[in-house]
Amino acid sequence: MQNKKRILRLDASANPADSASKKLGDYLLEQLQQVHLLAETRVRDLNQDLSFIDANWIAANFTAPGDREPGQSEQLSFSDRLIEELEWADHIVLTTPMYNFGVPATLKAWIDMVCRAGVTFRYAADGPQGLLQGKRADIIITTGGVPLASPVDFVSGYLKQVFAFIGINDVNFVGADQMNVDAEASFARARSDIEQEYAANAA
Repeated sequence: MQNKKRILRLDASANPADSASKKLGDYLLEQLQQVHLLAETRVRDLNQDLSFIDANWIAANFTAPGDREPGQSEQLSFSDRLIEELEWADHIVLTTPMYNFGVPATLKAWIDMVCRAGVTFRYAADGPQGLLQGKRADIIITTGGVPLASPVDFVSGYLKQVFAFIGINDVNFVGADQMNVDAEASFARARSDIEQEYAANAA
């Protein structure tokens, strides 16, 4: 019997028309949808609508909900929408390239919007606790020349920490790294990793 899944797909590439990470995301989503035939999917291109937090946003965020003025609630409305998408989802698929050893600015903007004390994490006596429990994430990362898990990979470890910070510890990474060296072989390896993770379950 198939379980109904709610899948949130997030794409961070600034070049979506020719993005290797997005193409791998397409393939992974196909595998997921074969496993979960009744899946409902929402898609968000992180290049659309996102802006950076500023002093007004921070002031609104650090004002207690009951004390916020209408303008402050409006400041946080888009952040609320992004968090609602995460709360809705059972499964997150994030696709991102590595830009200059780190994540794209739009992905960092999304992270700043969804990491909110009292909403997606809380402070406890033994440290912060993530509030988005029981979810799964697949994170696809592509790089031009940097090997993943190398000393200059500041993407995979960072994203693992961010997702754990908000309570998502079941994280699977798919990497197509060093594509400037051999793009075809790197892409094929990533597809094979996706197949091994999901295709057998779809049979």
